[in-house]
Amino acid sequence: MKLYSFPSAPNPRRVLIFAAEKNLQLEVVNVDLRGGETKTPEFISKNPSGKIPVLELPDGTCISETVAICRYLEALAPNPNLFGADPLEAALIEAHHRHIEFELHPNIGAAWVNGPIVAAMGMVEPIEAQRLRGAGLTRKYYERMNEELASRSYVAGDRFTVADISALCMIDFAGALVDLKPDEDLTNLWAWHRLVSDRPSVKNSLAL
Repeated sequence: MKLYSFPSAPNPRRVLIFAAEKNLQLEVVNVDLRGGETKTPEFISKNPSGKIPVLELPDGTCISETVAICRYLEALAPNPNLFGADPLEAALIEAHHRHIEFELHPNIGAAWVNGPIVAAMGMVEPIEAQRLRGAGLTRKYYERMNEELASRSYVAGDRFTVADISALCMIDFAGALVDLKPDEDLTNLWAWHRLVSDRPSVKNSLAL
């Protein structure tokens, strides 16, 4: 299976960590985002949205969207389970995961899209008010995570799941490229970050 990716991009990294937890091997094909490769007819035929990641199967079938890809991999290799082992756990993981995807990711994205790196690429006309709003809401979410992690070791409970993967990849991206590293006094968040960052799947994903 081929994974169309780009170094430092958080969403392909989510898939890479997920696959590594399952001991599934993916062939990484890095695309030229800055050169517009994802907007070419060839790539659009793989994903009409023109975005990464895309998982291409041996028969040429392409699956887009990070969670859809991860659910496919979960079905291929059910263990270790990362989306929930029973109805209640699955619901709780899903709830926390959706909070991460709908409340944290978009605000980091707003700060990124309206920040200096994207502006220098000439991709969009940055809106400073949106950058500031995204940054402020991101920091509020970090505080919320810190409070929640006072009572548990992982984002969605007592074990590592897809929710941890999604949170970690975006927080690392925000710290490295959006100037949104969590404050050092968020000790519970940083304890969680150290715990999950020590996993081989996470360490290895940084080299791809």
